[in-house]
Amino acid sequence: MQVDGQAMRTIWRQQGDAGVFIIDQTQLPHRFVTRRLATVADAAEAILAMQVRGAPLIGAAAAYGMALAAADDPTDSALAAAADLLAGTRPTAVNLQWAVSRVLERLTPLPAAARALAAAVLATDIAEQDIGLNRAMGAHGVKLIEAIAAEKGPGQPVNILTHCNAGWLATVDRGTATAPIYEAYERGIAIHVYVDETRPRNQGASLTAWELGQQGVAHTVIPDNTGGHLMQHGLVDLVIVGTDRTTATGDVCNKIGTYLKALAAKDNGVPFYVAAPSPSIDFALRDGVAEIPIEQRSAAEVTHMTGVTAAGTIETVRITPEGSPVANYGFDVTPARLVSGLITERGVIAANAEALAAAFPERMIA
Repeated sequence: MQVDGQAMRTIWRQQGDAGVFIIDQTQLPHRFVTRRLATVADAAEAILAMQVRGAPLIGAAAAYGMALAAADDPTDSALAAAADLLAGTRPTAVNLQWAVSRVLERLTPLPAAARALAAAVLATDIAEQDIGLNRAMGAHGVKLIEAIAAEKGPGQPVNILTHCNAGWLATVDRGTATAPIYEAYERGIAIHVYVDETRPRNQGASLTAWELGQQGVAHTVIPDNTGGHLMQHGLVDLVIVGTDRTTATGDVCNKIGTYLKALAAKDNGVPFYVAAPSPSIDFALRDGVAEIPIEQRSAAEVTHMTGVTAAGTIETVRITPEGSPVANYGFDVTPARLVSGLITERGVIAANAEALAAAFPERMIA
């Protein structure tokens, strides 16, 4: 995707450099900063501090982290320690463990001398696979937008609401929920995106709005509480969100507040779709509410906000009283009954066990 007119990815390697480069997303939208990761500890820190975030990108970053570990020490014990370090950074997104497990499975049968190269190749493959999955989801999901555009008629924009950031910044490139949006925009379909600010980290306001602006897509940032009102007044045609983990039965775990949007969409007859690449589907789980671990994050994300002052400086301020307790759940679970469909790389399918089993038979667990 584009940053100031230049093609960029969120994570990459440079020829002749053993490190891995990332966009530090904690600096956006006010500063565009890149960072070089030299060790697996750097990769783990980047994931934990949310310099890289979004389930697909976390998976790619973990794979590159394993490659850095293999280049430093390819022994079984060192790789196991690296895997444990990375796996402990973010418990909810299934892509992280998926990527780490893939690297370990590839490297374990190999002699130590061959592991560094094999890990580097696999990390690159995982990154390229992510882009391919996102493009495929865009090609399938754009049909939903095209159908609405045809019904509304020429010149009438399709109004899409999204939550958090499931854009290209959450992936290696293109995005999950935004893939159909970018595909529609490139096909010349009139679209407008309502961007939930997504407290407490404001990834919608700071990241989704920034990347949509970079691509030239019309959008409006809204407070998290506004979506239901817009739906009641017929101002939202379609909701598309991402997922950090989807169960074998179609329950969807995504950024906190997604469940409330799904309820509002159901009450107002607004289609609610989830962009779900297969690495984000956990076929070992069937009950999302009971089985998915929900990350609880630092109270500071709620008690403080960071922004640009009138003087142009970036400052962090407290917005809550000193001593007030905070609960900061990072995710919630939307039951499958509220999901109109899953946009996958193999098509738009129903959010139920039968459809998922038919679409991904090789992933089913006996």
